[in-house]
Formats: sequence, structure tokens, C-alpha cells
Amino acid sequence: MTRIAIIGGHGKVAMELSRLLTADGHEVTSVIRKAEQQDDVAGTGATPALLDIEHATTAEMTGALRGHDVVVFSAGAGGGSPERTYAVDRDAAIRSMDAAVDAGVKRYLMVSYMGAGEDHGVPEDNSFFAYAESKAAADSYLRGTKLGWTILGPGSLTDGPGNGRIEVNPADTSDGNSTARNNVALVAVAVLARPSTVGRTIEFRDGDMPLGEALGGALGG
Repeated sequence: MTRIAIIGGHGKVAMELSRLLTADGHEVTSVIRKAEQQDDVAGTGATPALLDIEHATTAEMTGALRGHDVVVFSAGAGGGSPERTYAVDRDAAIRSMDAAVDAGVKRYLMVSYMGAGEDHGVPEDNSFFAYAESKAAADSYLRGTKLGWTILGPGSLTDGPGNGRIEVNPADTSDGNSTARNNVALVAVAVLARPSTVGRTIEFRDGDMPLGEALGGALGG
């Protein structure tokens, strides 16, 4: 049994991930911001933990993460003001990494997006700019930590059914990069079970290859 803390536990990817992990016998803590979300996350088999990461200190996050083996960061401001996007997607994410180190957590999984990075190419007048900048900073910071990190870069998220078939690191996305949220959760489960994914950034979209085969082929086992 692995003890896993999911930050942003009420999101659609996080909720599905909680269901999958608890069904596999893992102990999951879902870190959420609102008390009214507790019943939803408890219904996935996870234990809800209230913490407003936007305003929580590193010490407060450390307390919430202590005793866990893995942290999954799946939180997000969800648009809105650039200020809040930077506060959640960049600053809170970075504090969570420091907290994970302080808490003795070994493994950290970041849910990012396909194309994230300092060369994201999003213009400053685009509403996506703050998110792109935040993810670039958070992902870069994570790569510099001592955590056993993996960064997931799914394409454009959809609510379609996940069939466990993906394409990893697609060279050409001119035909689209749609990625079912359920497939993101399935990939997260598979990645956490594969030591070979530590220190890797994995971009993927819905595809034709079973995810185990796709990950093995792209990452060498």
C-alpha cells in the first residue's frame, strides 16, 4: 500500500485518479479547498483534507503532506485573474514541492500540459499566458528538486471516455491533441508504478496503443 496525497483533489482528473488508486488498495488523501467538496471526494474512497493551498504556508503544507509516500499536484486556479493563476499554479505549486521535501516525501507527480515550458510561445495578450508562465516556472522548479519527479503533459482535456489507449510524445499534433481526463488518470496510475518514469516529462494524447505498451516503448520499459 502506498500513501498518496492528491493536491486539487476535487478536480475531474483527481477524482478519477482517487477512484483508481483506492480500488488498487492505496491510501489516498485528497487535499481540497472547500468543505462542501468533502462528500464528493470521500465517495471516491479518498480521505478529504481541507487546506487552501493558495494561502497556506510551506509549513502548513508540510504538515498536510507528512506521512505520505507520493504527492500528485493536480490543482489549478481554473482561469480567472492572472494574479490567482500565478498564486495557485506557480507559487502554491512550488511551495508544495518544498513542503514535500520537508515532509520526507520521495515521489512527486505534476499534472502539467502538452507544450509547457519557457518556450511555450503564448503571447502576453492571450488569456492563457499566465497559466503557461506559471506551469513553465513550476515545472522548471520541480526538475531542480531532489524529489523523484515526473511531469505529465496531456493534450487538450476532454470528458470523453478514457479507453487506456494513448500516443506518447507525439511528433505531430496538427490533427489534434485531445486527451480524455480518464486517460490522464490511467496514465498517472501507470507512471506511479514505473520507476523508469522518474526524472521524465511525458507528453501524450489519446491514441491507438495500450498505455502500458506506449509508455514502455517511449521510455524503455
